[in-house]
Amino acid sequence: MFCYQCQEAAKGTGCTVRGVCGKTDTVADLQDLLMFVLRGIAWYKDQPADQHISVPGLDRFFTESIFSTITNANFDKGVFEKSITQALHYRNALRKEIETYSSGILPAHKPDAATWQPASPAEYARKAQTVGVLSTEDEDIRSLRELVVYGVKGMAAYYEHADNLGYHDPDVAAFMYHALSSTLDDSLSVDDLVALVLETGRLGVSAMALLDTANTSTYGNPEITTVSIEAGDRPGILISGHDLKDLEELLEQTAGTGIDVYTHGEMLPAHYYPAFKKYDNLRGNYGGSWWKQTTEFESFKGPILFTTNCIVPPKESYKHRVYTTGASGFEGCIHIPDRPAGGHKDFSKIIEDARECDPPENIEHGSIIGGFAHEQVFKLADAVVDAVKTGAIKRFFVMAGCDGRMKSREYYTEFAREIPDDTVILTAGCAKFRYNKLNLGDIGGIPRVLDAGQCNDSYSLALIALKLKEVFELSDVNELPISYNIAWYEQKAVIVLLALLYLGVKDIHLGPTLPAFLSPNVATVLIEQFGIAGIGDVKDDIELFMNA
Repeated sequence: MFCYQCQEAAKGTGCTVRGVCGKTDTVADLQDLLMFVLRGIAWYKDQPADQHISVPGLDRFFTESIFSTITNANFDKGVFEKSITQALHYRNALRKEIETYSSGILPAHKPDAATWQPASPAEYARKAQTVGVLSTEDEDIRSLRELVVYGVKGMAAYYEHADNLGYHDPDVAAFMYHALSSTLDDSLSVDDLVALVLETGRLGVSAMALLDTANTSTYGNPEITTVSIEAGDRPGILISGHDLKDLEELLEQTAGTGIDVYTHGEMLPAHYYPAFKKYDNLRGNYGGSWWKQTTEFESFKGPILFTTNCIVPPKESYKHRVYTTGASGFEGCIHIPDRPAGGHKDFSKIIEDARECDPPENIEHGSIIGGFAHEQVFKLADAVVDAVKTGAIKRFFVMAGCDGRMKSREYYTEFAREIPDDTVILTAGCAKFRYNKLNLGDIGGIPRVLDAGQCNDSYSLALIALKLKEVFELSDVNELPISYNIAWYEQKAVIVLLALLYLGVKDIHLGPTLPAFLSPNVATVLIEQFGIAGIGDVKDDIELFMNA
């Protein structure tokens, strides 16, 4: 195995024996092989001969399969073996459709990903050894290809959530095929791939805009909301991940059962949507960031439902209480199948188990506040603008992104504590758990931590910045008193970064370390063209930002 797609890549270079995330070398290899066959599908979909050709179920399978390879989403070897077999079936069906019904002629030379055909699944392991990241020998080409691939992985995650709510964008869907197909094209130069990276960012903006529309059209625009972090005295189900449709169906099915539902991790922002406020059984948020789950799940006592990443391999003491659904999975845990067309997922088993469990232990007291997505902040625009004009607010810090286990991430807690009292933090994603429970106060009634929501809601932060640019009549978003100090962990953060680069945002500080998949030359391009930088000493960084 060789994997360096997340921030915690072993020794800052890559995992080669077992993933720091917990995945085995076998699972890592199967993920590589799945992505290889998906590239083959993408190659056919990217041919002119594919126009008007349709293979039922392919688009959904393609997106969810990519999503399943994101860090901490799925650790189940059997799932990937099955997905590879299905991918080969879809690829062959697509090729047959094109050759039979299209007037277009496929190129005589086809990449291995489009033609490899194993006699049986027994050949998967051997082939997987030849198709991983290191199969691209040129370091810079490899770096740019992987940057595109990881951006597409993040895009696929956001697209699936929108798809679950019935929202689609044919341009985004087509681009995911085109982008993966392009990573098979050896004729593309470094400049060509740099352009593809920026195009990935452009479609990343579209994917996040689509999901924003899906979420707000379905559940309303987020509102300023106070969320309890205390446990109640009834049995509960803890729901983690990002998928709001799963939460909605779980709340519907637990209503009137005497079972409370608690959000965990990136599901916290669900409380901000008006549609979820009608559920008395949505009790509050339990715990903090994803990496603390091995202790917090012990004290929760009830079943836990993962709708997406981030899963930490569960301890045997509570593994029997862990359920997965959608793109997530873990060998030995119960997986709840996808909803049938026009139907809903069946959560009866997890509800039945919850009835037999004790109420969660109380591990915190108080509440936290959030709900500062773009429409809510636009309502506060006059107060915000006045605060900037009078000097009450000197600077905004965008501290969106991911959390993680490394001790170096304490930097972000310290940074939040040390920034001047006349500054405001704009956040989205699980990075907020490093500081969203600190008592940082407010500025004229404006909280000093404005939480827009999940990682995909970084789109809200971009809209807020563009709105402020308009209000202050500036020609460039980089003229605003906004600094970007972003934490990253996995591939959804990659697509957010590429989206910001496409929008023209410069001088982004990225930490706690720069990605291992950036070759020295590619890192130099990002530094020189976009001002990408790492993090340093907290006080030095604050001084640098405040004097920008």
